[in-house]
Amino acid sequence: MANRFSPAARLTPARRTVVKAAAATAALAAPLLAALPARAADAPAFLHGVASGDPLPDGVLLWTRVTPTAEAVPGSGLGPDTKVSWSIARDKAFTDVVAKGSVTATAASDHTVKADVRGLAPAADYYFRFSAGGTDSPVARTRTAPAADAAVTGLRFGVVSCANWEGGYFASYRHLAARSDLDAWLHLGDYIYEYQSGEYAARGTVVRPHAPLNEIITLADYRTRHGRYKTDPDLQALHAKAPVVAIWDDHEFADNAWSGGAVNHTEGAEGTWTDRQAAAKQAYFEWMPVRPAIAGTTYRRLRFGKLADLSLLDLRSFRSQQATTGSGTVDDPDRTITGRAQLDWLKAGLKASDTSWRLVGNSVMIAPFVIGSLAADVFKPLAKLLGLPQDGLGLNTDQWDGYTDDRRELLAHLRDNAIKNTVFLTGDIHMAWANDVPYDAGTYPLSASAATEFVVTSITSDNLDDIAKVPEGTMTALAAPVIQVANRHVHWVDTDRHGYGVLDITADRAQMDYYTLSDRTDPNATSAWERSYRTRSGTQKVERTYDPV
Repeated sequence: MANRFSPAARLTPARRTVVKAAAATAALAAPLLAALPARAADAPAFLHGVASGDPLPDGVLLWTRVTPTAEAVPGSGLGPDTKVSWSIARDKAFTDVVAKGSVTATAASDHTVKADVRGLAPAADYYFRFSAGGTDSPVARTRTAPAADAAVTGLRFGVVSCANWEGGYFASYRHLAARSDLDAWLHLGDYIYEYQSGEYAARGTVVRPHAPLNEIITLADYRTRHGRYKTDPDLQALHAKAPVVAIWDDHEFADNAWSGGAVNHTEGAEGTWTDRQAAAKQAYFEWMPVRPAIAGTTYRRLRFGKLADLSLLDLRSFRSQQATTGSGTVDDPDRTITGRAQLDWLKAGLKASDTSWRLVGNSVMIAPFVIGSLAADVFKPLAKLLGLPQDGLGLNTDQWDGYTDDRRELLAHLRDNAIKNTVFLTGDIHMAWANDVPYDAGTYPLSASAATEFVVTSITSDNLDDIAKVPEGTMTALAAPVIQVANRHVHWVDTDRHGYGVLDITADRAQMDYYTLSDRTDPNATSAWERSYRTRSGTQKVERTYDPV
């Protein structure tokens, strides 16, 4: 998403002073020391929780970060090599341990460790923990995927995106963690944000400060920011409850990132984009329970029995630079959002799929979107949210709308091969949507729909009412009817609320239940079901349903 605050300030290179590793150490040492037991300040500690991810029928990836000594805070480069043992069992009491091993945490990997455990039973709950120097980590639950040929009756995933630390608390994670019915949860991007403190907060107010305070640029910076996020108790609780399946979007790097740069990157003053991108990727794979996939990116595919497979996209590493709004280059066949290899991989996987549903983890909206005849008091905040000219053409070229040749090729592939039941799961835009994905939006609904799309809103990042600084719901009441008139494939849009989704899949339908928070700035915020939409098998269309699963 484009930056919404102080665009002029971003032009001043001096405000992005690179903080050395020692400064990162000082910034985090005090709170981390406070978290250590009083009599064991130099004993190993698991201050950043434990996590699992990328479930397979026979295994899962386990993750933690150990703090071996008080000074070994994230990004510091300090601390000794430390042996970390892991064990996984069928029960919380660990009376039935099925696998165990050890790995070494080193400063070279920021004292993060992973264990890619195999030999487990499919569709089974397991419990795991780590140990170092006589200290045990918290116990966490994980779950393996069903066997590839299993006749699965149902799947349920939490779905989230866009968690800005300074914008509020992660109560959405807490509410998902309170459930006992999730097979996994999907994070569709913007797990962290790169901005300096105060640049992008809750209606301009910092609810809780970043670490480091500067914009993150170096490897130490990215490590420190990931470390701060992993101290959040609600995020730790969700990681301890179910495996995550994550992809990155732009803010894991910098705003509106593309293969050769980003809107929020000044070449030279902030070093090279190549170095910054490499630092961001290294920190991401260190700190996230994600298997590095094809070409060291996050695009990969998981399977959940005969019911669904999940193609996960990387829409930042290979994309062409975003087109200038209204320039006409959005249709240029030489421009790409996926890169040739990834688009071919996606098409081949969709065609070869023999599951009931083909899910696509997709970081930016694929359904076409035009502004229509919005009044100025609605259009200007929307343009600011999307990073558009506030008096120009309403088109977000950071989405698939900016890469129409790739989208046409993909949708034509679905049509020409009669590929049904493709559902795009999307984040990024800080709004909730339920969309058909038409072959030709201009003639829809007289023409056919190729797929459907469920877009979840942000965990904490500003949405439309926040930008306009009006009461929640005001902008939706004004904008939604006009958006739907101009975009007949859009069944619903909520521009104003924060929350999460729960995706429930059976052979007959895929349904997204949308939940919203009472107040993102309240650590004790409540959660309430707002709406539900589903797509029934074979229809390629979204319809409203009036009860959550």
